[in-house]
Amino acid sequence: MSDNSLRYVPTNPLYQPSATAARDAEVALKAMFPAAEAIVARFSEEIVFIDAGGNWDGVRCPACGADAESWWSDAMDVAAESKFRDLNTSTRCCGANVSLNDLDYRWPVAFGRFVLEAFNPNAAGLSAAQLHVLSTALGCELREVKVHI
Repeated sequence: MSDNSLRYVPTNPLYQPSATAARDAEVALKAMFPAAEAIVARFSEEIVFIDAGGNWDGVRCPACGADAESWWSDAMDVAAESKFRDLNTSTRCCGANVSLNDLDYRWPVAFGRFVLEAFNPNAAGLSAAQLHVLSTALGCELREVKVHI
């Protein structure tokens, strides 16, 4: 049997909520996903890549729409050298200066120092209204990353 998670990550990779805000958001997410096996808030000192697991379906340049898979892993290697503190890159397709966090990932991924995760939530995701409630609790805009394990 496979597992699924929904991960909520601040759109600003450097942002971390307070511990109190994270606990409040955990409580709110538990109410939204009562069937979830677990709700966990994780903090990291460094920016980490938050992937979509088996949902990976490629990446495109947000400037010209070209497939970016041929150069994406090289750009990730360069960014990893700085522990993802610098996510800026120049695309090989059209030379646009972009953040790795803002590429057009077919299934959303994120970079961040905080993630709120619902394990096997028995739901497809949050509604816009629910996402707003969670964003307000955490004090930031969020990206939803749907993970298939």
